[in-house]
Amino acid sequence: MQASRFVAAIVAAQVLAQIGAFTLPALLPGYLARWQLSATEAGWLIGAFFAAYVAAVPVLVALTDRLPARRIYLLGTVLTAASHLGFAWLAEGFWSGLALRALAGIGWAGCYMPGLKALADRLEGAAQSRAVSWHAAGVGIAGAASFLVAGTLDALAGPEAAFLFGGIAALAACGIGAAVLPDARPARRPGALLDFRPVLRNRPAMAWIAGYTVHTWELAALRAWAVTFLALVIARQGAPGWLPGPNVLFTIAGLVGIAISILGNETSQRFGRGRVVAAAMGAAALLSLLTGFSALVSAPFAVACVLAWNAAIYLDSSALTAGTVQAAEPGLRGATMGLHSMCGYAGGFVGPIGVGVALDWAGPEALSSWGLAFGHVAVVTLLGLLVLRRLGRPA
Repeated sequence: MQASRFVAAIVAAQVLAQIGAFTLPALLPGYLARWQLSATEAGWLIGAFFAAYVAAVPVLVALTDRLPARRIYLLGTVLTAASHLGFAWLAEGFWSGLALRALAGIGWAGCYMPGLKALADRLEGAAQSRAVSWHAAGVGIAGAASFLVAGTLDALAGPEAAFLFGGIAALAACGIGAAVLPDARPARRPGALLDFRPVLRNRPAMAWIAGYTVHTWELAALRAWAVTFLALVIARQGAPGWLPGPNVLFTIAGLVGIAISILGNETSQRFGRGRVVAAAMGAAALLSLLTGFSALVSAPFAVACVLAWNAAIYLDSSALTAGTVQAAEPGLRGATMGLHSMCGYAGGFVGPIGVGVALDWAGPEALSSWGLAFGHVAVVTLLGLLVLRRLGRPA
């Protein structure tokens, strides 16, 4: 198969595997009422996906240095489908929902980086960087569309239909993976499966991994709570008739973010990856504070802040991942990408919970509480930028 067709097939499969990933955040206002959840419990439901991902990804991605990525990928898509179908048919409250969200995280651990590694192993140089960028774009488009798809299906047939769609889409991704991924076993490398010491000694790779950790922290915090935040602001402040609903708004935010992500990667190749990432992280820190306090102004202003903050987060998305891929030693690419993803999604686990805890502490009904809930991300982002720049300097 030609390289371009292979890339297109893998990106299409990743879109289908990811299309149901944010169904719960999209429908979170309804589940808060239906299951009588506190903000902290809601944060755990969102964060469980990332926690399970963190536990599973080092093993699953490191295995791609020893086993065909195809086998890991097919396992991931099946588990992803099972989690969505289980949420449609079995979930009855916090604990069952938590278990199924964790299963979804394990499934995505088998899909995301193994699929990306399959692309990276086949390409080099600028073609590899662009494939990574398009892969990130496809995943991002699916994540953005999941809000609109979930909201639409929920309105038409209830939340179960939204999760059912995600399960069927993941099974379709399994079919594509079975058709296009090779079953060739990679050359066995020496060393223990989970020995990340050679990766930890790779300072350039660890710099990008540190940046990606913070990136996923802030992205997960915004994705988990944006719909709930916008729904509350619109209910309290009122909104003009032309303003779309929260799910539509955040779908627009995600789609705009994808274009910005691709632009960020192309810009980084021209002006330097470090400069683009530093500018993006600085802007995101400022906008997280502004977004939190925008709830006190008006709904249109809050929407504008959410769109701008989301854009700043996406600006360095592809650049950070491409930086890790290119800094990785070829024989350790699977382990490097596994650590990259594990650290990133550890941030994704903490981000939604951090927002939920801050809301419960400050009072979830007060609009001013969102200043603290989103504002904590600014401190994390600036600390991450400091670590990235320090590790990026020559030893």
